[in-house]
Amino acid sequence: MKTSLIVAVAENNVIGKNNALIWHLPKDMQYFKKITEGHHIITGRKNYISIPEKYRPLQNRTNIVLTHQKDFKEDNCIILHTLEDAIHYAKNNNETELFIIGGGQIYKEAIEKNLIDKMYITHIHQAFEGDTFFPEIDNKKWKKISEEKHLSDEKHKYSFSFVVYQKII
Repeated sequence: MKTSLIVAVAENNVIGKNNALIWHLPKDMQYFKKITEGHHIITGRKNYISIPEKYRPLQNRTNIVLTHQKDFKEDNCIILHTLEDAIHYAKNNNETELFIIGGGQIYKEAIEKNLIDKMYITHIHQAFEGDTFFPEIDNKKWKKISEEKHLSDEKHKYSFSFVVYQKII
């Protein structure tokens, strides 16, 4: 099984502020849906709760929510307490590619523990003020395998690129 992460990151590595996305990029939302549909996704509890209620749990995906709260319950979700347990759960359910979808602490842990094989990163070509950051990408450990650029337009205030990175073995 491949373990991947998917994230949108500003030029200054900001990924959020006050537990919310800062930007509105419809093509990025469509990309996220296309890439993750039909797969297991892992999200932290705070990140999960930040998803508008009408979209929770994310449809056509097995939602795994990580929390330290032993009494947290959410309908139609798998509640687990460690990243390793969540990865093990997906593997035992014959997942081919698992996606970590946030938040910042879970991305950091997954990268530090070397659990990620592939990264799908939307690079937003703008800096933002925020309180949640994505770790620096170490070019000695990751190589860019694809890039698709998008210019700003009437629906997208900022230009951005969909970039996929593969771990260098």
